[in-house]
Amino acid sequence: VVVTGINPTPLGEGKSTTTIGLAQALGASLKKKCFACIRQPSQGPTFGIKGGAAGGGYAQVVPMEEFNLHLTGDIHAVTAANNLLAAAIDTRLFHEDSQSDAALFKRLCPGGKPFSAVMKRRLAKLGIDENKKPEELTEEEQSKFARLDFDKSTITWNRVLDTCDRHLRKVNVGVGPKETIKPRGSEPGTPRVQHDRATGFDITVASEVMAVLALSTDL
Repeated sequence: VVVTGINPTPLGEGKSTTTIGLAQALGASLKKKCFACIRQPSQGPTFGIKGGAAGGGYAQVVPMEEFNLHLTGDIHAVTAANNLLAAAIDTRLFHEDSQSDAALFKRLCPGGKPFSAVMKRRLAKLGIDENKKPEELTEEEQSKFARLDFDKSTITWNRVLDTCDRHLRKVNVGVGPKETIKPRGSEPGTPRVQHDRATGFDITVASEVMAVLALSTDL
């Protein structure tokens, strides 16, 4: 029996209460062998009027404190993985907007270091001969290889938090004093500009990483 998509009552009786109640009815009343499989609750609503997702009344998971607060640690791991990707995106934007093609390429292939296997796969994907050595690439090929050229306006990957903090839904990042750049190709004497952009926070359980975890069948 799959329980999903229920609109809860104002005090929160919904999917979890129904799921636990069904398991109790099947097991205790009908004497069937059964178990209830429910996910770790998000911390978001736990401290609001609704409370956690342990069910309610006589149809709840006990001890509810252990279940509602962190349980396996999966949500923490998903939060860390998602935010690592978000940090990588902004760091990449910062370096690409401020450095020349040659400087970026040198960071990837310092001192004539040969291409790694994953680099060769990227070369092939870009239509560049993967058997070439780093020093054999043309300036155009170096630029294609070193740059991802993100369009800031198309980035939808947000940071996540396992708390429903409405004031973080829309934020500006990169506003610190050290997040300034001289745009690449600018003339000498050009003043530094702030490298900021608008983004936001989602709740962890609504993230793409959580969706991947939910659909995974193995490691």
